[in-house]
Amino acid sequence: MAAPFCITKYPDGFKLKFMYHPMLVKCVNNIPSVKANAKKAYLFNEKAWWVDLADEWYVDTMAKWAVQQGFCGSVQRSEQRKVDMSFDIAPMPQLTVPHGLLLEPYDYQKEGIAYALAHKRCIFGDQPGLGKTLQAIGTVTIAKSYPCFVVCPAALKINWQREFKKFAGKQALILDDKNKNTWQRFIETKCCDIFITNYESLKKFFVLDVKNDTRFTLKSITFDPRITLFKSVIIDESHKCKSTKTQQSKFVEGICKGKDFILELTGTPVVNDNTDLIQQLKIMGRLEDFGGYKTFTERFCNGPKKASNLKELNWRLWNTCFFRREKAKVLTQLPDKTRQYIEMDITTRLEYEKAESDLIQYLRVYKNADDEKIAKSMRGEVMVRMGILKAISARGKIKAAAEFIHDVIDGGEKLIVFAYLKEVVLELKKMFPKAVTVTGEDNATQKQMAVDAFQNNPDCTLIILNYKSGGTGLTLTASSRVAFIEFPWTFSDCEQAEDRAHRNGQKNNVNCYYFLGRNTIDEYMYGVIQRKKGIANGVTGTDDVVKENVVDMAMDLFKGKL
Repeated sequence: MAAPFCITKYPDGFKLKFMYHPMLVKCVNNIPSVKANAKKAYLFNEKAWWVDLADEWYVDTMAKWAVQQGFCGSVQRSEQRKVDMSFDIAPMPQLTVPHGLLLEPYDYQKEGIAYALAHKRCIFGDQPGLGKTLQAIGTVTIAKSYPCFVVCPAALKINWQREFKKFAGKQALILDDKNKNTWQRFIETKCCDIFITNYESLKKFFVLDVKNDTRFTLKSITFDPRITLFKSVIIDESHKCKSTKTQQSKFVEGICKGKDFILELTGTPVVNDNTDLIQQLKIMGRLEDFGGYKTFTERFCNGPKKASNLKELNWRLWNTCFFRREKAKVLTQLPDKTRQYIEMDITTRLEYEKAESDLIQYLRVYKNADDEKIAKSMRGEVMVRMGILKAISARGKIKAAAEFIHDVIDGGEKLIVFAYLKEVVLELKKMFPKAVTVTGEDNATQKQMAVDAFQNNPDCTLIILNYKSGGTGLTLTASSRVAFIEFPWTFSDCEQAEDRAHRNGQKNNVNCYYFLGRNTIDEYMYGVIQRKKGIANGVTGTDDVVKENVVDMAMDLFKGKL
């Protein structure tokens, strides 16, 4: 359907907005007040035209004609009475009570906590990397709003569990099939009052029945009565609930009904247009604060791009249920580089377990070899078999990694991804055809072209590199996010790769994300990376030294099974 012809009436004139068409432009330029001063009449920043009140007949006639000809789908009218209204954003509130966290928050994080305590149902809209998780945990901790329920992407469940422990010293329970019917006993026995699950599992854990109604609403859903036990709900990456029509969004809305605190965390509350906010506001019970659905859409979703009165919307959001800070303004309070790990189940589990079993059997033979020459000759094979484990784990993480990549680049940020295997790079390239790559297959010119595109082209949001070809010598400061699907053998290789972004010219805090296959070699190798450089296996020399240390690593990793 064609976009609407939008007419906004002001005390001193009309503002006309419509999708570009040469015939419409010709018509509007023939309206007397526009024709008299075309330069003044065209509002460049808004892509709109200003027409005097005396030309109302021309406005009405043109609008009707535009619909009749099929240039516009409908005529949408609104009225703006206050032309000079100030939309200044008030300063963030100060936290006046003890934060009660195990780590000292930054000043801007304390302000975010103070805002949430005052508003209770709100959106944490800070740019990624500014610690929305800490602020949410701080809010429910100070408010003592427990039991608390956290819904998040599957890959972040473990992270939320560990962050609660890290920041608040509280144990959180991840819901699974084993505790599906008994998790409430943890509340009854006061063993645990934080519960975590992913969006896809909401139906399994909290929905008893979904009626096949013609119009799907909350009344179509029968919820598990245990949802009433929660006093607060944290919704991580709440833009995943932006649709008003999906079951997932309705499940979240139903679970949040009547809760004291509803905290939505997203760096991208608006992905497509202003209508993305409607369901997120409904979940918090905030849509009525904006006049309800009809008023919200008429006031703020009016226009060719479903956006209107943006300054007013921003002002009303800040005053009601939303805050957002930018890295550039608060970055001085942040460390220069942080590492995070994202644990996930691999899709290649059976293949991994077989390869692990084969390696353990081989290590037993190596351990019992009484001939030094035989043992030395076996070291190369150990390294090969360890490499196979790494490769199987890497292939098993591709699907989950792709979801993370989508979240970052769809949010308008650039991302650097490091892999080791050629097949992993190729698979990611298939999934993200617009990405540029730096691999051993590329010559020097091709590598430079990829780097230049990533550094200078706003539309180039993803670069995929392997360690050998892209881990050193390149400057990739266009991004402050570096993701690692696979691990190199040495700490120094990781550090070098991280420093493609963390170097002179970088203005933002660099966040490094390590994808860990659950119960795989990844967890051990990440432990290596976390250690101090001086004791990080010392695998920085010749191939022989590398092999020696890899064997030591394997023996240490599987010592309980040998």
